[in-house]
Amino acid sequence: MSVDETTLLQSIFWSAGASRLALAERLDFSKSKTNSLVAALLDVGLLEETGLKASSGGRRPETVQISPRLGVLVAADLGATSLDIAILRPDLTVLARISEAADVRAGPGVVMARVRVLIRQLLSTCGATAQQVLGIGLGVPGPVDFASGQLVNPPLMPQWDRFSIRDALREDYAAPVFVDNDVNIMALGELWRLQRSLQNFLVIKVGTGIGCGIVCHGEVYRGANGSAGDVGHICVDAAGPRCHCGNLGCVEAMAAGPAITRMALEAAASGDSALLAACLADTGTITPEDVGNASRHGDAAANRIIQHTGNLIGQMLASVVNFFNPSHVFIGGGITRIGPLFLASVRQSIYQRSLALSTRHLEIQYTPLAEQAGLVGAGVLAMQETLKSKGNPR
Repeated sequence: MSVDETTLLQSIFWSAGASRLALAERLDFSKSKTNSLVAALLDVGLLEETGLKASSGGRRPETVQISPRLGVLVAADLGATSLDIAILRPDLTVLARISEAADVRAGPGVVMARVRVLIRQLLSTCGATAQQVLGIGLGVPGPVDFASGQLVNPPLMPQWDRFSIRDALREDYAAPVFVDNDVNIMALGELWRLQRSLQNFLVIKVGTGIGCGIVCHGEVYRGANGSAGDVGHICVDAAGPRCHCGNLGCVEAMAAGPAITRMALEAAASGDSALLAACLADTGTITPEDVGNASRHGDAAANRIIQHTGNLIGQMLASVVNFFNPSHVFIGGGITRIGPLFLASVRQSIYQRSLALSTRHLEIQYTPLAEQAGLVGAGVLAMQETLKSKGNPR
């Protein structure tokens, strides 16, 4: 495939379909060159025409999109305690999906064996074969050397250090495998949803850990070695508890999901919260979502926990906002189920601690794709990088 054909396919993918005229204008190609490229890709079945767009005067333009006959994508979003896998069309339409609990601390052997089983089941469900897989995208909760696709000293999953996820999946699939940090793929998902209309924004994931996906000039920024955005280990209290990374007072140790649970258990044990005590008696544990439910019922202790957590995360984000000056901060992960008080607390802390110029046009909200962000982003990763590899033969 030529570089121009690959460039055109990428433009169509990122715009979820486009007319020939729009493609020519976007890529600065002549109309004749664009028509020739589109015709060639239609002939080989990589594109298909999907109907007429509304006219802005004159003949109504016809939309072209990547053909579903091209194959399928495998998208997997591996969290610290969960696993989400889907089979997608090239336009990211979900054909089959499954979610289940998982524990990355069980090690790569156990987890990847389960991933391989679930992928086979999903392919069978939607009537696809291993040979039809175009590309595989997978997000993991730790720093990734993107070139090699290997995790590097991941604090939440130490057994995975230098484990090759690519090699584990290559036993079953000839398709290329791409691995990235889980919050980077969330950022990719939001970037695709926005069709790159926002150029500089952050995606924060708050769950078992805390991470940040950075979109700079319309591309995910990974840094020199893939560790950009590892904000969970920014110190917010030098006298705070010891983090699993070995340092004291990391925001992840003080404000992520386990910290919220710890504070809730303390409130229940001390008698500060009858609602949280009742939850503990009923289920034997308390989740961040339980804290959110208690807050919505007016529980003062739950409100204090949420406000304290939001304030600490906002304190960390204020420094990042001052440094990067994004237009938007999108917050995702399991924390979004805790409710609006958390978001309000984060906003208040950021606006209070950031420079006025950095926040003049700043928008802070939960991720519009919500719990779909990681899965969509894994699909984007698989399709984008597969197209790039087709345009750069080795």
